[in-house]
Amino acid sequence: MTLSLDLGTGVAPTAVIVQQGKVLDFIDGLTQRAETPEEYVRQEIAKSLVREYGYPKKSIAVEFTLRLGSRKPRADLVIFHDGAEPDQANAYVIVECKERGIKASDKKEGVGQLQSYMAACPNATYGMWTNGLERFCYRKVEVKGKFSFDEIPDIPGFGKSEDDAERPQFDQLKPASSDALLFAFRRCHNYIAGNQGLQKPQAFWELLKLIFCKIHDERESSEVEFYAASTERSGMNGQLKVKKRIDALFESVKADYPAIFQESDVVALNAQVLAYIVSQLQMYSLLESDVDVKGHAYEEIVGSNLRGDRGEFFTPRNVCNMVAAMLDPEEGQLILDPACGTGGFLISAMNRVIEKIRVAELEKWKGDVKRAEPKITARIAKFARNYIVGLDFNPELVKATKMNMVMNNDGAGGLFQANSLASPATWDEELRERELLGKVDLIFTNPPFGSKIPVDEPAILEKFDLGHAWTYDKSADEWVMQGGIQKSQPPEILFIERCVKFLKPGTGRVAMVLPDGILGSPGLGYVRQWILANTKVLASIDLHPETFQPNVSVQTSVLILERKTDELIALEKAARKLSDYSVFMAVANHIGHDKRGNRTYVRDKKGNEIVEEVEETVKEYENGNPVYKKQRTQRKVVDDNTLQIAQAFRKWLNEQD
Repeated sequence: MTLSLDLGTGVAPTAVIVQQGKVLDFIDGLTQRAETPEEYVRQEIAKSLVREYGYPKKSIAVEFTLRLGSRKPRADLVIFHDGAEPDQANAYVIVECKERGIKASDKKEGVGQLQSYMAACPNATYGMWTNGLERFCYRKVEVKGKFSFDEIPDIPGFGKSEDDAERPQFDQLKPASSDALLFAFRRCHNYIAGNQGLQKPQAFWELLKLIFCKIHDERESSEVEFYAASTERSGMNGQLKVKKRIDALFESVKADYPAIFQESDVVALNAQVLAYIVSQLQMYSLLESDVDVKGHAYEEIVGSNLRGDRGEFFTPRNVCNMVAAMLDPEEGQLILDPACGTGGFLISAMNRVIEKIRVAELEKWKGDVKRAEPKITARIAKFARNYIVGLDFNPELVKATKMNMVMNNDGAGGLFQANSLASPATWDEELRERELLGKVDLIFTNPPFGSKIPVDEPAILEKFDLGHAWTYDKSADEWVMQGGIQKSQPPEILFIERCVKFLKPGTGRVAMVLPDGILGSPGLGYVRQWILANTKVLASIDLHPETFQPNVSVQTSVLILERKTDELIALEKAARKLSDYSVFMAVANHIGHDKRGNRTYVRDKKGNEIVEEVEETVKEYENGNPVYKKQRTQRKVVDDNTLQIAQAFRKWLNEQD
């Protein structure tokens, strides 16, 4: 029996309508503004001011009219002194936001415009100018009746002093929200490429070294070492102080991660560039930032630098989250991705388990975060170290994935550079000791596709049933494996067999992205016969044609299989009949983005976008102690039914028991 499911997208009862071509203002939650590139930047910065810097919405005005002589320009965002009336005399921070094409040096719309606004507001102390790629912060200083503007690393947060922005304390670091981290990574990557004379791939590796230093500082240092004070950025002596601190951090990083960095590796950035990059990242807590925020930012930078010609294309985060929710991993299960890419599947699976650990410990300690945190950390470390394994043939991807895993709660110890299709005897000793064949509980993978990257080594092909030649016996209506091997075979076909052999017989399950040709091409009937003979097909999810756009156009499905026991295979073979069972089927016809990669949202019958109010859990610090708080926010409803598919599958699966 087959269950067919074609889901639409549900809308929360608190949803509101946003007219086509408009975006709902984050600050007042009512005004609908034209959805322009500049407005995108402004809304992202507004979210950052509230969520990361802690300013109350009531203290922020959007498009506030200033008086400059006879002119009345409108400042993008103005923050007023706490409790003060929204008046020009009470302005405290002024923020100017531009689209990406506007440069800071622009005569009309560059930083000069911001500084003229600050000069016109007698009590405006701080300012920020950004176009999403560049970001400059200033402090206004009055000397002998004249104003000057000192560049500083960051504006202070709500209720914080300027010293806090100079050398932050760990409890003052802010989790990145929305696209703030993406903006920061882009700025840093472009700045390195433009000011250090490096090609973008080399700039990428230098940025990753600094990300590692930042994470190490958050994990290991007793006080913040990853910072650049404003006085240090402006002169050679100060820049060298920053470099000395970062070099010391990187030495510790190399000692902790010898599999990623060689002893001879150094941070190859000059002191001035290094000080700038540090200043752009120092205010964030990478460890506390939301997993999807980090994943989106990191994978965009990785994808633009490491996407190769081996059939690699990275799985969208919502698809990773869908299959992780479908297989719903537990703490003691061994999880594998034999073609891990940048680690998207592993991170989704790992963080699903981590959330279960966090909920269990907080419940155990009656919500006492301070007592629960050490227990949570210890359990997460044990799980990530022992139960997460990833393999990839591309050594650069493995290195980048290890960095991604470290940034996302650290499962880097289980990542290996290896040819998953080769004999385990050819793997390095540490990987061989894992003894993966027949031992894995869950596999999540999107193997490399394509006839352009065939596997043609006889030593590999002869080890696989699907590496052999097959002929169709019409009288028996079955495919028969021959003694000879194929001349070559696309890698995804061999990956099917290898993944099944990795699984524990009877219980092991794999979620695998496959091209639709395998499921329907007449000449590949022997592959489908092998799958049905050796596994139980639990689900087939038809993915939208634009799932992997804008990078590649390929029609794919997610197949979820459970390995049969040898006894059941022998029994069915003797009976010459496969067992009958139900299969879950669904169509992911709402994937959340279009062919250009732009996010798509649910619309009403008139084409207007719909916004819903949601509750989020945020981690804050009070008197140095972590506290989890609930906050409500409004956001557009993404046109994506992948999570609904996962929920429907879990319900269906429970009904089968």
